[in-house]
Amino acid sequence: MKKGWLIVNGYLKSKKFDEIYAWLLKAAEEAECELRILENDRLDSILPADSSKVNWREKPDFVIFWDKDVKLARLLEAEGFRVFNSADAIETCDDKSLTFIKLKNTDIKMPKTYCAPMTFEKEYSDYTFVLQVEGSLGYPMIIKENKGSFGEQVYKVEDYYEAVEQIKKIGGCDFIMQEYIESSKGQDVRIHVVGNEIVTAMKRVNKNDFRVNITNGGSMEKYQPTKEQCEMALKVCEKLGLDFAGVDIMFGKNGEPVLCEVNSNAHFKNIYDCTGVNVAEKIIDYILKKIN
Repeated sequence: MKKGWLIVNGYLKSKKFDEIYAWLLKAAEEAECELRILENDRLDSILPADSSKVNWREKPDFVIFWDKDVKLARLLEAEGFRVFNSADAIETCDDKSLTFIKLKNTDIKMPKTYCAPMTFEKEYSDYTFVLQVEGSLGYPMIIKENKGSFGEQVYKVEDYYEAVEQIKKIGGCDFIMQEYIESSKGQDVRIHVVGNEIVTAMKRVNKNDFRVNITNGGSMEKYQPTKEQCEMALKVCEKLGLDFAGVDIMFGKNGEPVLCEVNSNAHFKNIYDCTGVNVAEKIIDYILKKIN
């Protein structure tokens, strides 16, 4: 019987995340695989500083890293663990500026994007950089904190003064500034990819908010992605080195796909409710085939 670890964050307690973990555990059990949950703050005794003293009789065949503690993921990789997704892939997806940089010189269409300059102070003393980019991006403009989930750190601003006020509210968080894709207002497509396969997709719609996230009041419907959308989702995952991911794609002015963002640990309860496809089973099946 194959054995695996499911690494989760010990400080992130919510029903939503517990549900995801339970689905992965159940999928592993049904595949006759032993999957054990380990919290990231409980691994010091298993991974001591002196790795020569580690008893690897209990070493798993694989690790599903359902967290964003990238340093821990790198440590596991350095010790020879097979980690899904890799530390590099998780880090790139967790930082929207890194996602943009990694895909910038490819044929993957993205909104015009600028990375905010680094400041060693909590607040900028000069906002000239906003004036420099507004000519290219125009208004409305999208400001996104580099690290955020469920659309909660995404803001739409209507002019320079509103942009500055929003940046002040963000504080010391790194962020990007993006072109607003009017043609995709309140709608996008979430495509789940496992391996080199499109496993399911849904369209998300929100009539009351430019953000489509279900947690922000959006609704979902089963969706058959176009050939172009599928090709983009698969190419994005290949370029970022992802084993599995949720790829969010917007609708361009002429209906062409425009990449919104990529989620290395995309939640799959909503898409199961929408499509009946169990992504957890797909992930476990993929991993077992990969390690064999």
